[in-house]
Amino acid sequence: MNAVWKLFIVFLKIGLLSIGGGYAVIPLIQEQVVEKYSWISRNMFTDIITISQMTPGPLAVNTSTFVGLQVHGITGALAATIGCILCGIIISLLLYQFFQTHLTSAYVLEVLNGFKSASLGLISSAALTIIGFVLYGSNQPELDFFSLHWMALVLFCIMIVLLRKWKLHPLAIIFISGLAGLVFEQ
Repeated sequence: MNAVWKLFIVFLKIGLLSIGGGYAVIPLIQEQVVEKYSWISRNMFTDIITISQMTPGPLAVNTSTFVGLQVHGITGALAATIGCILCGIIISLLLYQFFQTHLTSAYVLEVLNGFKSASLGLISSAALTIIGFVLYGSNQPELDFFSLHWMALVLFCIMIVLLRKWKLHPLAIIFISGLAGLVFEQ
């Protein structure tokens, strides 16, 4: 199968299964592009997530675009992006029609509450994946005290304090973190 079509199909599946969007889809994308197909390395994936967060637009769309660009250039970026958003557009249109018809149903509201819970679980999984990779160099850490990246933990704690206590702008946090990464990484 042509690489561009493969990208499209993989991201079409990701788009179909990305309930919760954003951070909830990160583990799914990582499983496909890093572990299953080995299109990019874990370090490259972490860099792509970082860039995707700083780039305007939805995280899943930005990530798919950057992955497609790395794998097969501009045509890969287009294929991955269209694949990622196509199911969402179709499902949104169908759901709009459905909710207009069943606006007051208690059963429909309960199903939505279930989706909220699933989305929370996916977002938590994405956060733990990123934290594990940053603090231990793996998304499946062994939680070994000696392999912990202490500088990353200290930097994370400092950035949380700057963000919460002094309300420092998130762009400043990103800039300071990037500088610290340049200074403290070997």
